[in-house]
Amino acid sequence: MTQLPNDQRQQLEALYDQMDPKALTPLWEVLHALVKPEPKPEAIAHGWSYDEARDYLMRAGDLISAEQAERRVLILENPGIRGQSAITGSLYAGLQLILPGEIAPCHRHSQCALRFVMEGSGAYTALDGEKAVMNPFDLVLTPNWQWHDHGNPTDQPMIWLDGLDIPTVRLFDATFADRLDDKVHPETAPPGATLATYGSNLRPLDGSAAARRPAQRPLFHYPYAQWRKALGEMAASATLDPHLGHALEFTNPADGGPILATISAHVRLIPAGITTLPRRATDGTVFVVCEGSGRARIGETSIELAPRSIFVVPCWQILELEAADEDLVLFGYSDKASQQKLELYQEERL
Repeated sequence: MTQLPNDQRQQLEALYDQMDPKALTPLWEVLHALVKPEPKPEAIAHGWSYDEARDYLMRAGDLISAEQAERRVLILENPGIRGQSAITGSLYAGLQLILPGEIAPCHRHSQCALRFVMEGSGAYTALDGEKAVMNPFDLVLTPNWQWHDHGNPTDQPMIWLDGLDIPTVRLFDATFADRLDDKVHPETAPPGATLATYGSNLRPLDGSAAARRPAQRPLFHYPYAQWRKALGEMAASATLDPHLGHALEFTNPADGGPILATISAHVRLIPAGITTLPRRATDGTVFVVCEGSGRARIGETSIELAPRSIFVVPCWQILELEAADEDLVLFGYSDKASQQKLELYQEERL
């Protein structure tokens, strides 16, 4: 709004004082903050050391059980939006610990969730009674309103990164949650049955007895052994994208779309010695370093990358990725699925 003469400003302020008790406010005083020329997120670029976070998580494991906590998780809170339990304006991230012999009780909720395994082998996430036995850098999904529990029958701790759309669901005030009476869901299929049925770019014919999972979102386990092989084979023959490196997106085999209703996920390989060209997009993205080391330059922020380090690139921030002397392999998830449905998504290559 333009600068106003003092007498006009005083009359307007008097009008505002009279309107305020009626829950009325003038748009012209706030329009500039509501409709901006381009995104100005409050979230900032930031990185977390896995080793540091792991130390705190293991200390918490000495003090509270998974059952007592329901979910023993350390939230990765973006420093620009502390207190919101969010890593971007629309996404949540946290590191969850399941110690040997523990069970995280069965529940379900409106929020979509993914689990990206950081450490440990042999623990499981069970979805509607089917276990996905997890290994490092596996991706496991728990779509909204599907029963899930976690257990660790091994003798080693299990840690994974939780990614949820909690802030998105909070925006709509559309959250529901439910607990199963028993700690674990009764087994409905042997471990790996869904991966065997849907994990080879094939699916059962309509009406087939094998089609046990929800038709709109059947697959929930994307093993590292499979996606890393696919990424490596693609990188061996494909032309390098100068802004992305080599990149593959995880897809829902039912329709070829994003893995979850609100969350997209992908992996990238930046060859040794390569720095990507600058790029920005409207989806805020959380990254995990799976292999290699290097640097992420996000606007004016530079973050050193090491195996299992985690970093966040907020909406519309320029990103350049630099691989050191070996290939840099990254996993990332974002709110791109939501933005594309709402016709909000944009990207720019610089």
